[in-house]
Amino acid sequence: MVTNVLITGGAGFIGRHLADHLVQRGDVAVTVIDNESLGDRRHLDLDRVRFLAGDLRNRDDLRTALAGQDAVVHLAADTRVMDSIENPAFNFDNNVIGTFNLLELSRELGIRRVVAASTGGAILGDVTPPVHEEMAPRPTSPYGASKLMLEGYLSAFSASYGLSGCALRFSNIYGPRSFHKGSVVAAFYKKLLAGESLEVFGDGSQARDYLYIGDLVEAIWAAVDSDAEGAFQLGSGRPTTINELLDVMRTVTGREIEVAYGDFRPGEVRVTWCQVDKARAALGFDPTTSLEEGLRQTWEWFQSQGS
Repeated sequence: MVTNVLITGGAGFIGRHLADHLVQRGDVAVTVIDNESLGDRRHLDLDRVRFLAGDLRNRDDLRTALAGQDAVVHLAADTRVMDSIENPAFNFDNNVIGTFNLLELSRELGIRRVVAASTGGAILGDVTPPVHEEMAPRPTSPYGASKLMLEGYLSAFSASYGLSGCALRFSNIYGPRSFHKGSVVAAFYKKLLAGESLEVFGDGSQARDYLYIGDLVEAIWAAVDSDAEGAFQLGSGRPTTINELLDVMRTVTGREIEVAYGDFRPGEVRVTWCQVDKARAALGFDPTTSLEEGLRQTWEWFQSQGS
């Protein structure tokens, strides 16, 4: 039984939601390690979550955080595709070195279970959707390459050292408390609150798979509490274009939304969405939040923060 869980990068958007989800269970002790480069410990319930300031590139920090843990949810990463193209060395240091340190020390300290955040589109490249776990990887960015490394080493450590692990390929995650997130939903909502027009790279036909944060954290816990290994796609299982997303936002916000269209960005996957049959079978994954309801809850939270 899992009773002690470490969340790396746990002061970020997904980590905060996951920490709350786990402590509300009442039977899980949660520790978070975060260097606060993007996250902030003040967003955590510090009365119920043990917080450690640290960096995965520092093995002493990691050793302290891993001591006594039953499982790790590995969320810490440099996640921005365009930034990884601009500065691949920074992405490598954070995602590759940090992940390898985590796996090495988990093996040394006898951690039973590691569930790691991965990605589908950036690993697989510009392929015909729906993407699924049996597709050959062809990363189109250093970020995608770093996540492919994560999946490879997690598989190797599971086979070679008996460390049970799985990689969850997140689609585009959105929801409340994402004010500092660089995602399209958060970026659009912040501009709406500021009374600014929205900028879209391309003609708005590019499509993504949007998954609400509440559905995601339930899936993460299901993975932690299982013995499932390998890669699993997590998404809504359907594509939504930017233009369709904007239409739902107009409905939810009741606002006219002005959009300026520009050029497509190099290295960016145009259309991707995922097949979730494997996660449904192994993890009981069943997302129930509609895009309209999820965007409505997210908009209400953003409004509560003020402009």
